[in-house]
Amino acid sequence: MQILWNLNQWPVGLMKMTRTAIMAFVLALFFGCPRNSSFASDEASQTVRPPAVAGRFYPNDPEELRKTVRALLKNASGFGIQGTIQGMVSPHAGYIYSGVVAAAGYRQIAPSTRTVIIIGPSHRFPLKGPSIPSVTAYQTPLGDVQLAQLAFKLRKLPIFESVPEAHKMEHSLEVQIPFLQVILKDFEIVPILINSGDPKALASALAPHIDNDTLIVASTDLSHYYPYQRAVSMDRICTSAITNAEFSRMPLCEACGKQAVMTLMHIAEIKNWNAKLIDYKNSGDTAGGKDNVVGYASIAFVDKKEELKKMNGYISTQDKKALLRLARSAIEAKLVDGVKVERPVPPPILKGNRGCFVTLHKHGQLRGCIGTIEPTCPLVECVEKNAKNAAFRDPRFPRLSAKELSDIDIEVSVLSVPERLDFKDGDDLKRQLRPNVHGVILSRGMHSSTFLPQVWEQLPDKELFLEHLCLKGGMPTTAWKDPSTNVEVYQAEVYGEKDFK
Repeated sequence: MQILWNLNQWPVGLMKMTRTAIMAFVLALFFGCPRNSSFASDEASQTVRPPAVAGRFYPNDPEELRKTVRALLKNASGFGIQGTIQGMVSPHAGYIYSGVVAAAGYRQIAPSTRTVIIIGPSHRFPLKGPSIPSVTAYQTPLGDVQLAQLAFKLRKLPIFESVPEAHKMEHSLEVQIPFLQVILKDFEIVPILINSGDPKALASALAPHIDNDTLIVASTDLSHYYPYQRAVSMDRICTSAITNAEFSRMPLCEACGKQAVMTLMHIAEIKNWNAKLIDYKNSGDTAGGKDNVVGYASIAFVDKKEELKKMNGYISTQDKKALLRLARSAIEAKLVDGVKVERPVPPPILKGNRGCFVTLHKHGQLRGCIGTIEPTCPLVECVEKNAKNAAFRDPRFPRLSAKELSDIDIEVSVLSVPERLDFKDGDDLKRQLRPNVHGVILSRGMHSSTFLPQVWEQLPDKELFLEHLCLKGGMPTTAWKDPSTNVEVYQAEVYGEKDFK
């Protein structure tokens, strides 16, 4: 450290100090002083936390890193979020494994974001409470990111500590920053590690400081080193608990950053935010084998009022017509020589992963209906695939013929992400169901079935609706009354060719 002994080189404010004050200041530089000292504050100590995992978790070369992040952002898919993302669950593995899942969320954050609170687990060092490092900036190959003044303010609260050893080699916070550096022009961070503190207390400390220009990132991976199918099942429990704000089910969730995630969930409860799954993959889907995988999810938290406001008519009339043309042309291309599939140039909303059903009617009678509930592929792909499935692979009907084409009306149902319902008994379940609004999924062991919201028109009685749904899935007609039966609901935006004639 170089000390400026020539008084002419000292800042004007220091030149006005007495010699005693100057000597105290110099001694403080060497030996430190109490936190409440008037001569040396946290802000005055200009220390930068250098990158710990550059060259291992992500590229060390700045240009290569920037290109990598941009490629991940371009290639990411996932569910399109309506409204401003206020909070986000994001994975923290090496970019070749989890980068595309993280990118699915980061590419949708607001460019106006000015403060990012990043909360992650301390993998290597035990902590008694949440820790904010005694540094002024975090460094990556893309440059330095300053800590927000909020970080210094929070660190003085009794709930926080500062444990340098925990931050020194920790990757859970660091790997989030290059995404932010590529997307945002001007922002500051509040880095927080937690692995044994009280998430609710941390949420209460943070919530008053969160405004519309603040983003909260909870950094976590999900299950670790299970076979592919088991990992998928385990991770679905976790993502369902998070998106449905089910704190009671979080003990079943395997996630290294569970404390960080629960902090975000408590903040969402205070702020009245909704959670939506953007994307889920594991290392078996990205860059690894399927014997021992690690799970990754990107989950967005959006203000409920803003989400409802922007959901109204968010798929434009033009886009609806394009999806219906796509569905019909996909069927015709299989039946009529020379017909090509009319694939639209999709706007971002049609590129997002969505569940969908395609339904065919002939003279008002069902002629085929196949769909995908989970948001596993972009909406345009979902519609094309299920149009062909409804026409040619519905086991209840023979394959559609060319001479039937003119008699067919096509209907598309675009689904929201399913949300689990907890219920005490059959009466409680009936109270929660909303006819003509909820599509319903019943799952029990290996049996599962669903009815779209449109089915309420044929079965308006709740008990009959649920009994028929049980029969469809090969379950006892009373299975819906049993709380051990898994019940999920979703909503559908439904439109058909007849709506535009």
